[in-house]
Amino acid sequence: MTSSEASPSFRLAYVPGVTPTKWVRIWNERLPDVPLTLIAVPATEACELLRDGGADAGFVRLPVDRTDLAAIPLYTETTVVVVPKDHLVTAVEEVAAEDLADEIVLHPLDETLDWERRPGRPANERPATTADAIELVAAGVGLLVVPQSLARLHHRKDLTYRPVTDAPASRIALSWLQEETTDLVEDFIGIVRGRTVNSTRGRAQAPAPAQPKSKRPEAGGARRKPAAGKTAGKTTGKTAGKPAGRNPRSGSGGPKGGRRGKPRGRS
Repeated sequence: MTSSEASPSFRLAYVPGVTPTKWVRIWNERLPDVPLTLIAVPATEACELLRDGGADAGFVRLPVDRTDLAAIPLYTETTVVVVPKDHLVTAVEEVAAEDLADEIVLHPLDETLDWERRPGRPANERPATTADAIELVAAGVGLLVVPQSLARLHHRKDLTYRPVTDAPASRIALSWLQEETTDLVEDFIGIVRGRTVNSTRGRAQAPAPAQPKSKRPEAGGARRKPAAGKTAGKTTGKTAGKPAGRNPRSGSGGPKGGRRGKPRGRS
């Protein structure tokens, strides 16, 4: 890890489909004095942005070149096919790639899936972006296979989607330039990995304020003395031969206390 002075802010890039809200919230709770700036970037440009120093770290889609970039895989997305709501595909819960063999399947230039063999029949032209491909699906030109997060991002009331069981999956990772692994990058790695604020693997945290000493007396202190005195008092009374709690009507401990007679009559 290279040691460097903390920058006035932390710049976090993210590709379409990623929602960094949870991690940003935790950052703001733990490091309220270090503003976090979000930078939306196309998936095809995310790695170059990190290399050029345009962001301190970023959520990218794998694969990335590990020669100069570090990456921590986070999760794998479900791949779906986006279709019009009245399409035959909507009659089933999921499809296989071969089920799309007779369909025109659009493959935009910013496609995020790594196909060995693309399904379906190709369109005459490739759309420039995923957003453009969505518009073509709505127009009935073809279908589109994308990670589920992109289908949700470009949601339309006239479109729906179904999982594709054997399609390649897209994996999301946290990535950063290896030679720029700063303290703030380490802090964000700890947040993404779910480390607690006091984790020994994260950056050293400020010591917690000392707790005030308890004002309660220790065992055998002032609160116990009255109880002990009370017990001693009872013992002393018995030792002195003074009856404790005698009913005054039954006589007292004087010389005539031992003579018993008939109770006085009541007038």
